[in-house]
Amino acid sequence: MLLDGDEWRATLREFQSEAWRLETLPQYLVPQETEELEAFRAGKRVDPRTYSSAYTENLKRIQGEGKRKGRVHVVARPLSEYLRFEFSRYYAPHVLAGEDIRILDVTDRENPLPGVQDFWMFDRSRVVLMHYEEDGTQIGRELYEGDPAPFIAHQRIAIAESVPFLEYVNEGRSSPSSSASPVRNWPRCSETCASEPDSPGFGSPRAATCRSPR
Repeated sequence: MLLDGDEWRATLREFQSEAWRLETLPQYLVPQETEELEAFRAGKRVDPRTYSSAYTENLKRIQGEGKRKGRVHVVARPLSEYLRFEFSRYYAPHVLAGEDIRILDVTDRENPLPGVQDFWMFDRSRVVLMHYEEDGTQIGRELYEGDPAPFIAHQRIAIAESVPFLEYVNEGRSSPSSSASPVRNWPRCSETCASEPDSPGFGSPRAATCRSPR
């Protein structure tokens, strides 16, 4: 069963305890991010300590409700331009707002999740497979109708084998050319951010230019 539109947004919103995401690609082509990516290339950065959006406010709200959002991203160095952008523009402020983001770096080791594709898991019972072209263009979301046990195992392995995002960047592993942390010295961005009101959450519109759920 393919999920799209209102049904997909409802799935993102209506989990009871946990929404969790495995990301495995070095880039995701999201048209809504084009302007933000160009700003990143021009040297603009947000200050993750002061940045606020509908998405970060939603993270704080669900925390207050006792719910959790998390993800693990499988990466290899040198990091792609898109990953450096994603770390700076989204991951840093979202971690500070309460999202549990972890990095599984497989540069110098065997990937403990070989062949596992991107997926979302809600309440450890509802799994949505995320389908992409090789270049990171999303082509579909499919509700998995089998036993979620293998995906629960994937989550357990991903969390056990990864490190928290801030630990990863503060150790300098995210920088391809320097041991300095790219988080510690991010300058404040003076741009005005205007988020859309219906940001459904995790993996959805993340910042000034809202992104489609991926």
